[in-house]
Amino acid sequence: MVKGMVLGMAGAMALALSGTAQAQIRTVDPNAASDLAPVPASEANYGTRVSAPAAEAASAAPAGTTDAAAVGNDVATGDSVTVEGTPMPARAQAADAAANSTYAQDDVLAAAEGVFGKGAEGLAKLVEKIFAEQGRPNAYIAGREAGGAIIVGVRYGSGTLFHKVEGQQPIYWTGPSLGFDLGANGAKSFVLVYNLFDTADAYHRFPAVEGTAYIVGGFTATYLRRGDVVMIPIRLGVGWRLGVNVGYMNFTHKSKIVPF
Repeated sequence: MVKGMVLGMAGAMALALSGTAQAQIRTVDPNAASDLAPVPASEANYGTRVSAPAAEAASAAPAGTTDAAAVGNDVATGDSVTVEGTPMPARAQAADAAANSTYAQDDVLAAAEGVFGKGAEGLAKLVEKIFAEQGRPNAYIAGREAGGAIIVGVRYGSGTLFHKVEGQQPIYWTGPSLGFDLGANGAKSFVLVYNLFDTADAYHRFPAVEGTAYIVGGFTATYLRRGDVVMIPIRLGVGWRLGVNVGYMNFTHKSKIVPF
């Protein structure tokens, strides 16, 4: 009886061990062997891959670097910074400075008409021609001359120097004359002045530029030059006017008796 009990217990244990072994055995598909690879706890918890592949990590640029490059590109190519290497604000300031330091054509014509009379024939066209070739002057002289019929061979002039920046001051001049005045307007003179950045540079002897003269209507314009400063006297009449500026004009602060 005891032997039978022992055999029964042995059989029961054998059956128990057999069931446990069967429970631990799992059928595996060879094509799905990768399913056995261990899954990191962090990925298992969220059901997604946490770390990027090595290729993606290498191609990703740091956010700080990208922002810095973008800022650098904006500085290099931004509209408010450069246009052909010149800051736009600087160009605007230069244009404003030029406009504020020179006379416009309408202003010059009005001043010239104040000397010769409004609507003087040929005056507007002559001023327009000078502006087209020389640009805007930064000063002009309005005045009168005496000479010719009064003192043959000598001309005396007096007037006011109008400078766009430095304002007004009296000016006198003398020079040779080869003819006679032509009525009241023949004694009037108007001079455009270019490159006069210091009014002290106007009070010198200015030789005439030979072969340079404009004749429009009843007006004549000739050129005088000393260094960079250019004087363009405008006078009424043609014949004797071409002879007036053969030589020079000497500008002074005070009137002179001797024209030399």
